[in-house]
Amino acid sequence: MAARARLTEVRAFLVLCLAAPGLLAVQAPRIGVIDFYGLRHVSEKRLREALAVGEGDPLPASKGAVEERLEHVGGVVQARLEAVCCEGDRVILYVGIEAKEAPHFEFKPAPSGDASLPEPVADSYRFLLAALERAARAGPVSESLLNGHALSSDPAVRAIQERLQYLAADHLDRIRRVLRESGDASQRAAAACVIGYAPTKRLVVDDLQSAMRDPDESVRAGAIRSLAAIAVLGARDKDLGIRIEPTWFIQMLNSLVWSDRTRAAAALVSLTEQRSPYVLDQIRETALPSLAEMARWKTLDHALPAFLLLGRVAGVPEGEIQAAWTRDNREAFIDRALK
Repeated sequence: MAARARLTEVRAFLVLCLAAPGLLAVQAPRIGVIDFYGLRHVSEKRLREALAVGEGDPLPASKGAVEERLEHVGGVVQARLEAVCCEGDRVILYVGIEAKEAPHFEFKPAPSGDASLPEPVADSYRFLLAALERAARAGPVSESLLNGHALSSDPAVRAIQERLQYLAADHLDRIRRVLRESGDASQRAAAACVIGYAPTKRLVVDDLQSAMRDPDESVRAGAIRSLAAIAVLGARDKDLGIRIEPTWFIQMLNSLVWSDRTRAAAALVSLTEQRSPYVLDQIRETALPSLAEMARWKTLDHALPAFLLLGRVAGVPEGEIQAAWTRDNREAFIDRALK
């Protein structure tokens, strides 16, 4: 499959609002691929020994027990396992670690307020999640981000999304307060999705960039999703004055959480289409080793965004990046980019 088609698939996979990966709810799924990230100077061989499972084995019965073993490997501060669908009928197991003296993506403290969404907003968000699930089961669905928020080709989903535009306008102050202050992560996650439908996008950018450091994964996912759509509109119409800082996206490439890294990389592919030196220099200074690890992942859909970013950081023309990917000449290309 062509690289550009693969990128489209990656974006489609990552844009489902608040879709959070995790261990699959099936009995003893088997592992098709094991990949690592965050290693720095930690030995993959020693991590595999502590992992004590390999390709073809069932997923370990206790995620926590394996993470604890990994954290006893020298140089490891923290470890995290994530099983992601799918390699054929098997799962992909990602082994992430935070190594000593490696960059650390810091989350904000969890808020503890009692703010909650208005009932019409909360209900519409629940209806949206149910409609998205039904649409996904029915077959391929496309969506447009040209208006700065998602509008689905599925009529039922789109009708709810269009309603969210009015609800976000009518209740913006309360939605903003929930996103920043609510002690209920599910409320904040809903707010991160709905606030992206606000009519004046530049007014909610700061709220969403703050939410990218939320301690809850689903809130961060919703914030990235909303910001990525707003970035599309900002690139189309410069007069709107939309400015999205790349800092937290770039810092997130060093996160211990696999979904943070993949979502951030996909968003940065869009944010670097114009090859802004300001953005590319930050990536080069902050996250080059992380991108190299991700670009080497065995699952091509997951590796492609990092591969594209590496090429852009290295100043490689877009056609050469695509050609290197198509020829499956990844390792030589990654070495060239790192030099």
